[in-house]
Amino acid sequence: MKKIKVSFDSPNSKIAIIVSRFNEFINKSLLNGSIDILKRIGKILDNNITIIWVPGAFEIPLITQILANSKKYNAIIALGTIIKGETPHFKYISNSTISSISNVILKTEIPIIFGILTTDNIEQAINRSGIKLGNKGSEAALNALEMINIINNIKNNI
Repeated sequence: MKKIKVSFDSPNSKIAIIVSRFNEFINKSLLNGSIDILKRIGKILDNNITIIWVPGAFEIPLITQILANSKKYNAIIALGTIIKGETPHFKYISNSTISSISNVILKTEIPIIFGILTTDNIEQAINRSGIKLGNKGSEAALNALEMINIINNIKNNI
């Protein structure tokens, strides 16, 4: 029986992080959490991390597709915050963003980590960006590192 279990260090990997400017004060915390994990646990150098700011969560899938198609990155992390309001706008943006990113993943076979918070209110978003419930940006970075190493392990052992 073969088992694939990998470590998180990936010092030669190139990572792109796409961050939404909308709700920037929350997304900066997510970004800081991601960078900390990539550098501290993944041992990734600054020059192997590319950060791209976009206007909002809806714009993330297009940039994700362009980056994934470039084949320059081992993983892409998408960070943002979509907070439910009084209109159905939240539902449409969330569903479209998730669906579009999922399509890019399957077409390009590049790990794209969904670190976009979808919350009912600002308090939930703040809590998930490092206050009470951990930092979802940190979790996204760990997932990216693990996926890079799983894919590399599979490709090297086929």
